[in-house]
Amino acid sequence: MTSVASRHRTPDVALVRRPARVRVPWLLALLALLALAMLASVAFGSRDVGWADVWAGIGGATDTIERAAVAKRVPRTLLAVLVGAALAVSGAVMQGVTRNPLADPGILGVNMGASLAVVVAVAYFGLVSPTGYVWVAMAGAGATAVFVYTVGSLGRGGATPLKLALAGAATSAAFASLVTAVVLPRNDIAGGFRLWQIGGVGGGSYERIRHILPFLAVGFAVSLLSARALNSLALGDELAAGLGERVAVVRAVAAFGAVVLCGTATAAAGPIGFVGLVVPHAVRLLSGVDHRWLLPFSALGGAALLTAADVVGRVITRPEDVEVGVITALIGAPFFIHIVRRHKVREL
Repeated sequence: MTSVASRHRTPDVALVRRPARVRVPWLLALLALLALAMLASVAFGSRDVGWADVWAGIGGATDTIERAAVAKRVPRTLLAVLVGAALAVSGAVMQGVTRNPLADPGILGVNMGASLAVVVAVAYFGLVSPTGYVWVAMAGAGATAVFVYTVGSLGRGGATPLKLALAGAATSAAFASLVTAVVLPRNDIAGGFRLWQIGGVGGGSYERIRHILPFLAVGFAVSLLSARALNSLALGDELAAGLGERVAVVRAVAAFGAVVLCGTATAAAGPIGFVGLVVPHAVRLLSGVDHRWLLPFSALGGAALLTAADVVGRVITRPEDVEVGVITALIGAPFFIHIVRRHKVREL
């Protein structure tokens, strides 16, 4: 028993015990990268502005066109930061809960489940409350997560990475078709949902941020408090139980935090994909596998990635915008293929 446990523990423990002095410089580097992305986000767009106007616009001045443009970009930037951090942490937690390197709110269909729930609530039940959007999106995300995990667990071998990815892809495609079927006959809501369904932060406002902040705070708190237990789950269910963890409870609580973050982000910005896949894999190279470090690193990395992607989408086709969901898909799709090939996932 001892030899088996040591074989399972040695690689993870070696990374978990990576000295904090190694991680802190990388954490500061991510903070600096995020700060640069945020500055670029308020400075660049269909109209570039000088740094004097940037600082004045951030301070709230709107006496010139340039400063007014900066003032409008500030809430958009803040929304990108919050949504990026939420999606990245949600993806990292999902990967920890399922021990699946392919887990991601988009790949598992959770984002699209949240989208379908919001669209149905708006089209058939007259939902108009921004807070109501969040509650409905979380319910849809949670129901979809349970459904995909159940389907992916059927058959020999249980919930293998490939089976979960296939179940999520099939569910996402089916829900996308249902969203289209619901929206197309409704000209009164089709225009607003068309861009939202792609995923973007162009509609960022202080009012929208105010509505989602309490939910994001709960999601981040639950996820961070689950970090130590997720480290135990990484050793396997039997070893985690031997270490005193209530495996089913840990999974349920951590999954709840991930669903809250994913549902809230989707309600605010639409179904943006691949952030929760790309970022946790990338920052593991800097933080190691200890979730107490991985989750904060993922939050910063996700915020920086989505903010930078939004800047790129605004600059490459000026004066028109390319929605950030398109940019993240261009980044994430090749990365997804790379992860599948690297892990040599063969089980069906």
